[in-house]
Amino acid sequence: MEILKEVSIDWWGKRWYFFALSGILLALGIAGFFIYGGFALGIDFVGGTVVTLKFRQPPDLDLLRNTLKPETLGTTVIQRFGEVRDNSVMVRMQRVFGAGENVDTGHRELQALLRKTFDPENVESSLADINDLNVGVDALTKHLTGADPDKLTTQGKTALEVQTHYQALAHAILDFRNKTGRGLINNLESLSSVAGVTPAVIESLKTHYYAGPFAVTGVDSIGAVVGSDLRYRAALAVGLSFLGMLVYIGFRFKPIYGVGAIIALLHDIAITIGLFALAQMEISLITLAGLLTLVGYSVNDKIVIFDRVRENLRTMRKDPMKKILNLSINQTLARTIMTGGMTFLSVLTLLILGGEVLGGFAFALTVGILIGTYSSFAVASPLVEWWYRTAEAKARKRAA
Repeated sequence: MEILKEVSIDWWGKRWYFFALSGILLALGIAGFFIYGGFALGIDFVGGTVVTLKFRQPPDLDLLRNTLKPETLGTTVIQRFGEVRDNSVMVRMQRVFGAGENVDTGHRELQALLRKTFDPENVESSLADINDLNVGVDALTKHLTGADPDKLTTQGKTALEVQTHYQALAHAILDFRNKTGRGLINNLESLSSVAGVTPAVIESLKTHYYAGPFAVTGVDSIGAVVGSDLRYRAALAVGLSFLGMLVYIGFRFKPIYGVGAIIALLHDIAITIGLFALAQMEISLITLAGLLTLVGYSVNDKIVIFDRVRENLRTMRKDPMKKILNLSINQTLARTIMTGGMTFLSVLTLLILGGEVLGGFAFALTVGILIGTYSSFAVASPLVEWWYRTAEAKARKRAA
């Protein structure tokens, strides 16, 4: 299907407008970098803690932000996580649990802050929250063995048999909490659906436990050393991808095509991360995945144009390179619009509907696809033309 026929746009003649536009976009990124004091790096690169929370009812995120104040836990980023019906939230904080403190200490402090806001009636309670991660098999087994709600000792069971019975029961209860309830037991009565849990067991649990309205379902900390290592690996991944593309394009075409493509890629990456700085969007490993995807997409678009240039050079040897480049870009324009347009619509939908977790990835691709397509005719092609024109001028000078 042809959506464009006999296109004759003079791309080379508009190169100065393209250079001016690129300069403006780069300047905006640089301005954003200095105005906001750098990039908004995620904890993947600077270190920090990621905490996942699950609530019985849909949580009030504004109330949660007011509870987890920056002066207490450092700068925090709070976003919904998983399916809406899960009522789950992800909290990213700069403070690293385990750096200079016990991990349990940070966990308990976080629990205490949340308890004051979301479970105030139990702040001074002597009962333990069965949804607390610290309530494990050993604690449940000890309580059930001591209470012996099933009256096993009166049935002549040995201490080992009693211990084994209640340990298996504790495992079943926690499996129900962690798997069926996805980290949260709504109420102790719901444990009646667990095999082996009798009404007497539930009544016994009520003397020592209650089911809180929230649960900390996961805590992951990344230290500054790990963050530094991830930054190094991220830079290495991008650098190696550039080097591999330079070698491939140089081998497939001519070295200047590889140089032009790499300079255009640097242009694409610089503008994209500059817009990240301007918008103060977090740069994480997910964002890096988006940037690497952008690199592959952008260089593919340039290879298509360069391949057409190579074909046209065979039949237009006496024509100037600017004419060949213009013709090649125009001949591949329909393909560029079709593939780029469909991909752009897909990632734009992901940006709008994908949520905050995928926001960085989708933003990198949405911006990058536009910039990557634009740089193919606005940056890479003029560089190739300049090299050919310079080489021809030097050849004529030597001949003279």
